[in-house]
Amino acid sequence: MRKIFVMFLSLMLIISLAACGHKNDSDGSIPLSQSSTTSDSGNKMPKSTVSTETSSTGEGASVQDARIKLTFGNEEVFVKMYDNPTSRDLLAQLPLTLSFKDYAGTEKISYLPQKLSTEGSPSGYDPSVAELAYYAPWGNICFYYRDFGYSNGLVPLGSIESGMESLTSLDGDFKVTIEKY
Repeated sequence: MRKIFVMFLSLMLIISLAACGHKNDSDGSIPLSQSSTTSDSGNKMPKSTVSTETSSTGEGASVQDARIKLTFGNEEVFVKMYDNPTSRDLLAQLPLTLSFKDYAGTEKISYLPQKLSTEGSPSGYDPSVAELAYYAPWGNICFYYRDFGYSNGLVPLGSIESGMESLTSLDGDFKVTIEKY
């Protein structure tokens, strides 16, 4: 009798463990997975493999091949935008005319009229020379013309494809018109 009882308990334990090992996603949702992709400038950037975001700021549209043009004086700078919610939010605010200034002999910065979304962004990153970024704590965008280290609150937006030398040669404050290209 005792052998039958032990076999019964063992069978129940096996059935219980088998049932716990099966995961059933019956709600039909598609999970967002994160992978790492390398930008043109060599930085690792998180990239969502499924984009389900929508909002009035245009966050639902892919910006995989989007570019912006910066115009100042007779000069133009072209930037290839990264595909992330913060970049999409910036694109939704364009066109803009902003005043830029030099900051710390490393970057050119300008404050946006409206802060950008940082939803789904990394907590920070290490920018490369010729990158456009958003510094969330201050609400400014910046172009790096000298090497800079990792910074919390920094979100990658894009990389300069041409015209970088025109941007770095500017001294003092200057106005830039930014538009989709």
